[in-house]
Amino acid sequence: MTDTGFSADDIDTSKPHSARMYDWFLDGKDHYAADIAAARKVVELFPGVKETAWANREFMHRAARFVADRGVHQFLDIGTGIPTEPNLHQIVQEIDARARVVYADNDPIVLRHAEALLQGTLEGCTAYVHADVREPEGILAYAREYLDFDSPIGLSLVALMQFVPDDQDPWQIVRMLLEPMVSGSYLMLSHVTWEFDPEIWDRIDSIYRAGGTPVKARSHSEVAQFFETLEVCEPGVALATQWHPDPGMRIREDQPLYVGVARKL
Repeated sequence: MTDTGFSADDIDTSKPHSARMYDWFLDGKDHYAADIAAARKVVELFPGVKETAWANREFMHRAARFVADRGVHQFLDIGTGIPTEPNLHQIVQEIDARARVVYADNDPIVLRHAEALLQGTLEGCTAYVHADVREPEGILAYAREYLDFDSPIGLSLVALMQFVPDDQDPWQIVRMLLEPMVSGSYLMLSHVTWEFDPEIWDRIDSIYRAGGTPVKARSHSEVAQFFETLEVCEPGVALATQWHPDPGMRIREDQPLYVGVARKL
């Protein structure tokens, strides 16, 4: 099921959008000329950005399995992005066919592809809402229609909070999303860092700002703040390729991307 409030035909193709640029980095097909032009500018500054995007996607796969293997069978995935198989619901429903997943994203092109996100198992449930992480109350209200907040939930914020600037307090947004979730819930989060190459990030930010979405790379300590009060799972807040690596990984070299999974106490 979807909750939209507007038509997906209202997509503005004249400006680049972070989700569509990410799709290009992942060799997808759902982007436009403005997205390609902006993404290529990022590549000029950050030649390894495609590898970082793939490392991020592979972290999501491993983190979702990790949490599902610990008995969590319902997930809230915010900043879903354009569907790139396997999607989160495909991973967790392979482990537990009854798993329930609510997706949320603020890009209308994701809405256009929402049907692909809703093709889950007959035993489980998938739902999609067009929403912005900066309005967590609305996302939580929608999620309550499909998820049982009296049982643990896996909250996925993969490559999302980097698009929320400091003055909008991304750490408080994460706290608000976790607050109604019970003990035993998990946070899965990834975030780009400037620590590999500090000189390029102001210029990368200007490219994203042209599309209306600033990007804020953060330090290890700033990313670790998202996990405060939670029990961080081993190996802690680490580089993406160092977090529970497995033989099937496409990207093995270190990338400027910190990740972590943590349990609510």
